[in-house]
Order: sequence, then structure tokens, then C-alpha cells
Amino acid sequence: MKHRTLFCATLVCSLALVAGRARGGGGPDDSASDIPHLRKQGTATQLIVDGKPFLALAGELLNNSATSIEHLNPIWPKLVEAKFNTVLAGVSWAQIEPQEGKFDFRVLDGVIQGARSHNLRLVLLWFGSWKNGLSSYPPDWLKKDFERFPRAQATAGRSIEQLSSFSDANRDADARAFAALMRHVKSVDGRRHTVIMIQVENEINGLDHSPLATQAQQGLAPKELMDYLQSHKDALTPELRQVWEAAGSKTSGTWEEVFGKGGGADEIFIAWHYARYTGRVAEAGKAEYPLPMYVNTWGEGFPKEGQRANGAPKPAVIDVWRAGAPKIDMLSPDIYGGDYSGMCAEYTRSGNPLFIPETGNGPINAAKALYAFGRHDAIGFSPFGVDRPDRLDKAPDLTGIYDLLSQLAPLILEHQGNGTMSAVLLKSNDPPQKLQVGNYTLQVAFWPICYSMPLLMAGEPPPGTPPPGAAVFIATGPDEYFAAGSGVKVTFSPNTPGPPLAGLATVEEGTFVKGRWVPGIRLAGDDTGQGQNLFELQRQMGIQRFTLYRYR
Repeated sequence: MKHRTLFCATLVCSLALVAGRARGGGGPDDSASDIPHLRKQGTATQLIVDGKPFLALAGELLNNSATSIEHLNPIWPKLVEAKFNTVLAGVSWAQIEPQEGKFDFRVLDGVIQGARSHNLRLVLLWFGSWKNGLSSYPPDWLKKDFERFPRAQATAGRSIEQLSSFSDANRDADARAFAALMRHVKSVDGRRHTVIMIQVENEINGLDHSPLATQAQQGLAPKELMDYLQSHKDALTPELRQVWEAAGSKTSGTWEEVFGKGGGADEIFIAWHYARYTGRVAEAGKAEYPLPMYVNTWGEGFPKEGQRANGAPKPAVIDVWRAGAPKIDMLSPDIYGGDYSGMCAEYTRSGNPLFIPETGNGPINAAKALYAFGRHDAIGFSPFGVDRPDRLDKAPDLTGIYDLLSQLAPLILEHQGNGTMSAVLLKSNDPPQKLQVGNYTLQVAFWPICYSMPLLMAGEPPPGTPPPGAAVFIATGPDEYFAAGSGVKVTFSPNTPGPPLAGLATVEEGTFVKGRWVPGIRLAGDDTGQGQNLFELQRQMGIQRFTLYRYR
């Protein structure tokens, strides 16, 4: 079968110059009455803000940036200029409850007002009992009273700077503070909806050897967990099911009787207790103001030989966290390295919505963001430390792709979850991928000529390893598509009855202006490889609309 080929753009270099504002789903609406919430659309879960689906084109501030209004004042306009529509900002327990039972929200109010005045949304990060797994953000009065508020122990008798997740006093103090926070957010923002989501704790992890933990591990596996395992037996993550089945699939017994010994059993045990603790905190907050809430983490499966369990909400224990913390809406990966596409797939198992609250900075983020939204129906994407001076004072790597995604946002949101949109992320050594999008099968291959052709034409060799190829494809009609991306070559095959061959008909560049497609130049001849490829290596690229026809 003969195919026609589309499409070679230069995302990393050229998408950074696409015009538009990264507003994703619109600005705050004073008259809206529905608080931000999650809603299913087909197989996707969407974040609804002021009654409309919203893409969070986000960035996370440095850990302590939101402790000073004066510090943030010059940063807000730079974030707007960098095309963010959402900012992730930490809220310190020590700052809002400097004395037990006495709360001070003045700095938080200034942060909310600063974001609102710049038409930015906020995701608040609750730095309560844990931040990066340790406990440096609880207030001094709590940390000093270590008898009342016990620490975890690295080994028996040796405490560490980490509150124990097995302490009711620790949990209840955190829950009271978090409830006060959510009550206050509702009072100052319940109609404006500047704050759209909440992260509960931060990167929970760590195995506890305190007497409280030892006593709990010698006890019975909780009935709530056992009931969940039985009622969800056929849908459990394979890692969890394997550990349970290897120990005999018992429906009651001690932790060891039900899950055996080893890293998997330890992971399930500590994950349950972190989940119960965090779930109670979230429950207290949602009773005051039920915004969508998530817990972030890093890591993949159960511990390998020589590794220690840490209890984080990793893919292997998603079901443990769901059973223990039903008020948490999603478990979200911080992805700084490793298998990015694999991690996205792992965290969308069993219907878990994808939100990437932390990732690194650099040109590769353009490809990563495009892939997350186009392939996995992501709610949002957020690199960390976007307010660092060396990042704010230079053209941010995400500016171009957030520009482009803000134009595409209405189209992406319309097509999430219904099988008419997909995306690829390809390294130079990856094999081609086949995507079924609408009435055609797309075979998408990495296409390094996108990066080397200008240099070859100038008589220079290409630089080292090219950046990954990435592209999103949206079928808007039987034979009509929109696409954006870079470093890929695409061929088309019909997957419905009719003539067997597919060819490119109309190909045009353009932009979306207030949701309306405005065509630019129309491409043919050399710019489409004489009907075989779309070579667009020396002009700046943005979004493309193309149609297909069939023949024999």
C-alpha cells in the first residue's frame, strides 16, 4: 500500500515563537458559583473551573517563595509574560499556625491576591507534616513537644526529623490546621476561584521503626483494606495482586499472614499508614471546602533487592492509597528523569487522572508537555523552580509550547477521552508508533532530518543527539486533522471501508485566535516533499491543519 507523508516541524526551536496567551480555559469569573471540581468526559477526567474544562499550563515556585508577598511582587508579571496560567505555591504549616490554635493567613491572602490580580490560578501545596518526606515545615511548638508529637525512627531508639505517620496526635494536629486553611481559602476565594486545587503533603516517604510502627505491623491487616482488595480483586494493579496472591489471597490475618515478608509487604504496610494519615487530613479539609486534592510522589514499583520501602503513592500501591485515602482525587508523579512515557502510562492506570506537578526545566519539556496533554489527557503540567532568576530573566523553555497549547486548549479539551486525539514522544532510536486517530491509522516515526537538514545544506555536520520528536494529532472530521509537533514523519492508512490509499489534500499553517482558526500560508510542492513529506525546516512553525483524500 502506498502512503502519503506529513509532517516535520521544529518544536524545540520554532514553537517557542508561536503567538498567543497561555490561558488554557479562561480567567477568574466572579459570578461563577460552582467550585473547581473534576468531571469525567469519556475515558478522560477534566478539571472544571468556573463551569468550563481547564488545562493547567503551570509552573511551581521554589519551596519558600510564597512566604513573602514582597518577594513575589516582581515575579508575578514575569510569570504572566512567560505564558503560565497556573502557579503552584507552597503554604507552610509553621507560617499559618505560629502558635497552637492561633492562625495567621496574612501572607497567604497576599499570595492569593497577587495571583488573582495577574489573572493566574493557584494550586496550593500543603507543606504540613511532610515535605520531601521529612518534617521541616511543622511549627516550632509542635516540633519541640516531641513526647506529644512523636518522631519516626530510622532504627529502634534513633529518632529522625520526620513525624511518625503512626501517631494520632500528629495526624489530628495536621488535620486541624489543614481544615483551618481550607476554611479560610473558602472565605476569601470561595467565589473567585483563584485557588483551583490542593496538594496534600509533599513527597511522602520513609520506613518507620518506632515502637508505634512495630506494634502496628504486628497487628491485624485492617478490615477496610481487606474489603477493598476483595471487592476490587479483578482490577487491582498486578504488582499488588501478585504480593497478595503469593501469600495465599487471605481475607484476614496479620500483616505478615496476609502479605508475607519482604519489600512488597513492607511497601504495602507503610503505604497504608501514610494513606490513612493523609486521607484523614484531606477529609478534614474537604469538609470545609472540597477542592480537588492530590498527593505527589516519585518512584515506580516495589523495592528492588537492597532497596527500602518508602510508602509513597507509587503505581504499585495506587490501590492501597485509594483504599486508605478515598478523599484524595489523584496520585501525581514528579518526573525528573527515567522513562517519562512509561511513568505517564503507569500513573493513568485504573483511571487515575494525570497531573504532573513537578518536572525539570529545559527544552525537552516542550515535547513532554505536548505528549502528556495529547496522549494521556493530562489535567496539567508543571516544571519546578520557574521563579529562579536565571530562568525568569531568560526566555523560558516552556513559553512557546504554552503559547501553542493555549491556542489548542479548546480543541484538546473537546477531544479528550473520546478516541479522536493522540500524541507521540519518540527518541532517535525508538521504532515507529502506530496511532488510531479518527478514520486513519497514523504511523509516526522519528525524523532526524528535521534537525540536520539546515546544517547539511550549509555544509556543516549536525550537532549531537537530536532532541526527541513529539506531535499531537486531533481528528476534527472524517478526513480533517489538526497537528502540532516536531521531529516526526507520519504516513496515513485508512481504517474504514473504501479506497485503500490515502493522500494529503490541503495542508495549511495557521493560528487559533479566540478559538477561531485563522489560516496562514498553504503548503505544497517542496514544502510537502512533492506530496510525500512536509518539510518545513527554515520557517517558523506552529499549528497545521490538513485534510486527507482516498484513492486506488
